[in-house]
Amino acid sequence: MTPASVSSNTRRCVVIVEDEPGLQENYCLAMEKAGYQSRAYSDRASALAGLSKQPADLVILDVGLGYESEGGFELCRELRAQSATLPIIILTARDSELDTISGLRLGADDYLTKDISLAHLTARVHSLFRRMDADPADSGEKLLVGELRINAHQMFAWWKNIQLDLTVTEFKLIESLTSRPGQVKTRQQLMDAANVVLDEQTITAHVKRIRKKFLLADSSFNCIQTVYGMGYRWADPDLSEKS
Repeated sequence: MTPASVSSNTRRCVVIVEDEPGLQENYCLAMEKAGYQSRAYSDRASALAGLSKQPADLVILDVGLGYESEGGFELCRELRAQSATLPIIILTARDSELDTISGLRLGADDYLTKDISLAHLTARVHSLFRRMDADPADSGEKLLVGELRINAHQMFAWWKNIQLDLTVTEFKLIESLTSRPGQVKTRQQLMDAANVVLDEQTITAHVKRIRKKFLLADSSFNCIQTVYGMGYRWADPDLSEKS
């Protein structure tokens, strides 16, 4: 299936990586009806080759691609290694908790199952783009707490002057945690802040991934604390000493 040609270069491009032709066509048509350009690939190799020549603004990918039962997971890992900010949605029939956590640990921003409607899928795409476009008036860096500073408009974050490679979802979770240092944020509050529809296990997977990224920059990092039975909080040592 070849997506309809688009004359405008101003619309965002959503790439679909799906090996079932009927679904591939439905997803592309849904994206185009929503106002986006669409492009489709049927396997991991062609998707990588195509995206290297023509980057996308967002990628929706299945887990099983052709003969590769977990080709989508590998593709997600490869795309995330190339870009920390490319929005990635995994859309698959595999709905086990292990698969969901695996996808999020590999860097996906959202994990959806194929029983959702096209309207729901389109809403999730809109949601990711809205998060990317949030706070357009706030283009300056803000020193939030201690050694962390962020640029809310460009969604960049630095810890001790080392830039962190955060996904859109990870950035929003950090922004929520640091908005009230010391205050416990429930998993539901974090889901609301990131505008994602997940469960407690997937929020946990995101937090674990965020911690690893901070630890790569600073092996002594311990500002994200788990409050068992409640959620998480940003514990700023400097604030504690002053209180």
